[in-house]
Amino acid sequence: MADNTTQANFPLYEARALVRDLMTPDPVIYWSDFLFHVVLGWAAFATALHTPWFSIWQFLAYWVAVFAFYRAAIFIHELAHLERGTFKLFRLVWNLTCGIPFMIPSFTYDGVHYDHHKPGIYGTSKDGEYLPFATQHPLGLVGYVLLSLILPLLLVVRFLLLTPVSYLIPPLRKIVWERASSLTINPAYIRQTGAVRNDHYWQMQELAAFLFAAIITGSIVLGKLPWQVLLLWYAVAVAIFILNSLRTLVAHAYRHEGDRSLTLAEQYLDSVNVPGNFLTALWAPVGLRYHATHHLFMSLPYHNLGKAQRRLARELGKNDLIMQTSRSGLWHALKQIWQEAATAAVNKKNTQDE
Repeated sequence: MADNTTQANFPLYEARALVRDLMTPDPVIYWSDFLFHVVLGWAAFATALHTPWFSIWQFLAYWVAVFAFYRAAIFIHELAHLERGTFKLFRLVWNLTCGIPFMIPSFTYDGVHYDHHKPGIYGTSKDGEYLPFATQHPLGLVGYVLLSLILPLLLVVRFLLLTPVSYLIPPLRKIVWERASSLTINPAYIRQTGAVRNDHYWQMQELAAFLFAAIITGSIVLGKLPWQVLLLWYAVAVAIFILNSLRTLVAHAYRHEGDRSLTLAEQYLDSVNVPGNFLTALWAPVGLRYHATHHLFMSLPYHNLGKAQRRLARELGKNDLIMQTSRSGLWHALKQIWQEAATAAVNKKNTQDE
C-alpha cells in the first residue's frame, strides 16, 4: 500500500489538469452505442431462438447476443455515475429494454456503486464491491466466478417471489432492501436506507421487474411462449455474469484489508488498467478496461477514458506510479491475482503451523 512518499510523488494535480476538458458526456455517443447493441442483442436472441438448436448458426447468434447484451447491460455503470437528474430518458429506456428484462434494474446499482468510490468507504467492510481476494485462498476466486451459474435464478427469485411476499410481510421489506437489492460482491454488505442517487422511484422498477418475470413465466406455463425462451435467456444471462465476474476480478488488485480509509491515489494504485485492443472491449466494455483511470476520475464519461489514459501515459508516463496499474491482458491480470492469493494462502498456513 502506498506510503507518504508515494502519495507525495503521485502527480494528482497534473493528472487532473490533463483531463479537465474531457468531463462532459456526449448524449449522441451514449444513445447510439446503447441502442445499437441492445437492438443487436434482441435480434440475435430472436435468431438463436428460431434457429435449429445446437447448429453453428445458433451458436454464432448466441454469442452475438451475449456480447451485445453484455455491453448494453454495462451501461448500468454509467448510470451510476451520471450527474443527478440527467439522462432521465436514457435511464428509462435502458431499464425497459435491458435492465428489467435481465432482472438488474438500475436502482440495484444506483448509490451502491457511487459509495464504492468514496475514499472513506472504498476497500472497507462498508464497500459492497470489494473483497481482499489477493489475501485470501485462491479458491475464493473460483467460487466467485461459479456463483454466476445461479445468479440469474437468484435474481428471478428476488423479483418474482420476494417482491410480492415482502409486501405481504412488512418486516421482510427491510431485509430485502438491505440484503437483496444491490449488485455487489461482498456478501456481508448491508444497503443503507438512503443509498440512492437518481432512482428515487425504485419501487416502480421493482414492480416492473416483477410484472415482466410474472408475464414471461405465466406465458410459458400457459403455452403462449416456448420454454426454450427461458432456457436461452438463462444461458445468455449466465454467460454475461461469467464475463462480468472475470472482469470484476481484474478490476482491482484487491490487496487492501481492514477498514483504513484509502486516498484517491491509493484507489488508483489498487485498481487495474488493461488497455489491450478492440478485443479487450468485448470482456471489459464501456470503458471498463481503464478501470484505474476511472477510479482516478470517476465522473469521466466512458468514451473519454481511453483518451485520458493515453494523455496520462504520454505526459506522465515517466512516473512509475502512473503505469503501475497496467496489465497486458485478461490472462495476465487473472494470473497475477491468482498467484498473489496462492502466496497469501501458503503464508497463512505456514504462520498457523508455527
